Amino acid sequence: MLPTPLRLPWRPGDDPVPLREREWLVTNGLGGFASSTVLGVPTRRFHGIFVPNLTEPKGRHVVLPRLDELIETSTGTSNLGGAEFVGGSRQGDAHHHLREFRLEGLTPVWVFDVDGSLIEKSIVMAHGRNTVCVRWSLLEGPSRRLRLRPFVCGRRQDAPLVLTEARPCEIETDAQGALRLRLVDHGVAVRLHLLPQGAFTPEPLVDRDVLFRVERDRGYDHSEHMHSPGFWSVELQPGRDVALIVSSGESAPAPDPDALFRAEHDRITALLARAHEVGADADDVERRLLLAADPFIVMPGNRSDETATGGDDFRSIIAGYHWFNDWGRDTMIALEGLTLCTGRFDEARAILRTFAGYIRDGLLPNLFPEGGREALYHTVDATFWYFHALERYVRRTGDAALVSELYPVLQGVIDHHVRGTRFGIGVDARDGLVHAAAEGLQLTWMDAKAGDWVVTPRRGKPVEIQALWYNALRLMAGWGRTLGAADAAGHDALADRVQASFEARFWSAERGYLFDVVDGPDPANGGDDARLRPNQIFALSLTHPVLHPSHWRDVLAAVERHLLTPVGLRTLAPFEPGYQPRYEGALRERDGAYHQGTVWPWLLGHFVDAWIRVHGRDGRARALLQAVPHHLLETGFGSISEVFNAEPPHLEGGCIAQAWSVAELLRAWQATRPEKEPHG
Repeated sequence: MLPTPLRLPWRPGDDPVPLREREWLVTNGLGGFASSTVLGVPTRRFHGIFVPNLTEPKGRHVVLPRLDELIETSTGTSNLGGAEFVGGSRQGDAHHHLREFRLEGLTPVWVFDVDGSLIEKSIVMAHGRNTVCVRWSLLEGPSRRLRLRPFVCGRRQDAPLVLTEARPCEIETDAQGALRLRLVDHGVAVRLHLLPQGAFTPEPLVDRDVLFRVERDRGYDHSEHMHSPGFWSVELQPGRDVALIVSSGESAPAPDPDALFRAEHDRITALLARAHEVGADADDVERRLLLAADPFIVMPGNRSDETATGGDDFRSIIAGYHWFNDWGRDTMIALEGLTLCTGRFDEARAILRTFAGYIRDGLLPNLFPEGGREALYHTVDATFWYFHALERYVRRTGDAALVSELYPVLQGVIDHHVRGTRFGIGVDARDGLVHAAAEGLQLTWMDAKAGDWVVTPRRGKPVEIQALWYNALRLMAGWGRTLGAADAAGHDALADRVQASFEARFWSAERGYLFDVVDGPDPANGGDDARLRPNQIFALSLTHPVLHPSHWRDVLAAVERHLLTPVGLRTLAPFEPGYQPRYEGALRERDGAYHQGTVWPWLLGHFVDAWIRVHGRDGRARALLQAVPHHLLETGFGSISEVFNAEPPHLEGGCIAQAWSVAELLRAWQATRPEKEPHG
């Protein structure tokens, strides 16, 4: 059962700002996407009707940043697309004609009233293919002439913005009536089919100094020249839809638009049916979150020739849209919510096997750069999150065979950490705790860096690293005993030592909560950082909590009192030096606030776990998630943002759709389902 469509009603003439601030996103399971504002005016360098993730040249490329849709009437022409310009002018009339925007499943739908003609527009991407389809239907009223003017770019999404008069593409019309574009810079071929076939008029146009408002506000380059090779003209009639299909490749045939929409409907219906098999009946919010999980699970198009360990299909998780690629830490944190809570067990297994093949020197990759195949490994926690993800997978599926297969890899991880590995990561032989320190690098999840400034270096022994390390050792001991491994007792013995050391080093009786880092390099505080941060919540939220039960209530209460908000946990308590209440401004200002107060919704999942461990599954646990339904109607329509301001009204920021935000709030929503009353 599909969730009730998310709706954004609209009255003509209202201030267009809410339409400009809300963004839609459709994806294709390859890392490619289409996305823009509900208003139809691009505000980010990443916005585009067609942004495929290509194998050659590698990476996501903004091929069609914009599509102007001009409706001709007896009184003039209305543009349902448009753009803003650096000088302050703006094109576009969508807000005058919009009646409703809604999200049906994962398909964005607009309804416009243009002088009595009710026109519906919808967009879908073909799953597993670099193809997008935009469809227009005349629901009622007189026929209208529709002119479609595509704008072409072709830069990789992280490349400099294009400020040139040179045409970005060569065009020709083939025997099937499709428009063929060949991007001049790198030879990428794109085919555009208009159905029913309309006349294409070559009429080059350059819109100079198009403004990307959000990039300007974020302190980046924010203007670009947009080039259009011409336009189509076609009659929009009752019962005769118009569709524009865009595909990468030299000779891609035109698929049937109705078949594309049916295939997407059937696909997401099947996803929800699969999710239903793993739990009780879902409410509308849960069904919406189940669908919000889908865009992140991908076979990256720029690495599609790779395979997972053991021959499974290659799978990964996009950390966030629009600019993140797959990150090891984010993938392992999000795996449970995105795949296990949704019944996608085969993909969970493929992801675990994929990343096992990338482990080097006992470390899981931190990230894959845009367009790159070589992983970067500067992370201390991603590897331990792998143990957590594997345990949750086995708990859900009972697939002990995967543990047996991966056990040598996991043992290698433990051995490398005991001996010491890259980036100053290793076990302190004196206490069994893990230290991590590398000058100029940020190794924990609090990884903001602006130039040479590592904002939260957290060098030494961070609290959540010890919690994850202890959890991994207990898991290894349990798996080892099941497999009859000789080293199981050794893992338990080391875990005992870690737990004793943790109790001695991290608990602050004076403050009533845990140190954030101990044995750091700062002599001013003896190397111990007592600032109140949310990282200590993992000491009681994981499967095997390292924190002694006698301290659970105190830690939970401190985090609740100073860090909890309706949308997540603050990254620093307001009374601490350096606290930043807002995440805004240019890159340096934002990075300075990223983990210095800014709220992260993914942390709410582990806070809920800790709450349930202390208080049980009562109604108060679900109340912690009260803001979720409303936020689904905000910036990333139908998804969950990356971060929020630390103070009310908690404005959202960062990515409009973040993997671990969706994953952890879905997981927490399922964990706090109201208990059903017994019958009779």
